Amino acid sequence: MQSLLKLSQGIDAINSWIGRHLSWLILVAVLISSANATVRKLFDESSNAWLELQWVLFGIVFLLCAPWTLLSNEHIRIDIINSFWPKKVRDAIDVIGHTFFLIPLCIVMILTSVPFFLRSWEINEQSANAGGLPQWPAKSLLMIGFTLLLIQGISELIKRIAIMRGLIPDPYETQPSSLEAEVEHLVEAIKKD
Repeated sequence: MQSLLKLSQGIDAINSWIGRHLSWLILVAVLISSANATVRKLFDESSNAWLELQWVLFGIVFLLCAPWTLLSNEHIRIDIINSFWPKKVRDAIDVIGHTFFLIPLCIVMILTSVPFFLRSWEINEQSANAGGLPQWPAKSLLMIGFTLLLIQGISELIKRIAIMRGLIPDPYETQPSSLEAEVEHLVEAIKKD
């Protein structure tokens, strides 16, 4: 199990690095969107390439940062219901969810996105919009994103099983959720005023 935990640490490090660095592309997308809208309104000029670039940047962040979100335990779940169950039940739900839903979904998405990307790449697919971008780089994001999500799902499964066996502590047990941390931060800010 120790070798699997080392593998998990490596996966976590890779997806954490990718997520932290690529999340800044949201700012780039906002700046491009703002500049494109400003130029369109002031000069009645527009570019499909800049518009499509915004979409691609959003796709990069959404798909390639999803594993980081899973790693940070910030993925969508029904926390209100989940918090009422005992820890053993929550752990079992995570193991079942990762094993029977997340990992199979990622495998299906990888298997279907590889030919989707390869066909686009082979024909050097271009945008149907005048002046648009090539389509195959954006289509590669599905394959890359779901591959990263698959390996992060495997990492989370390894860690959850190790936690259930008592080999490692649960890192999320004492860590407040981002919502709780934000509320605490706001309360402290209000107290200072």
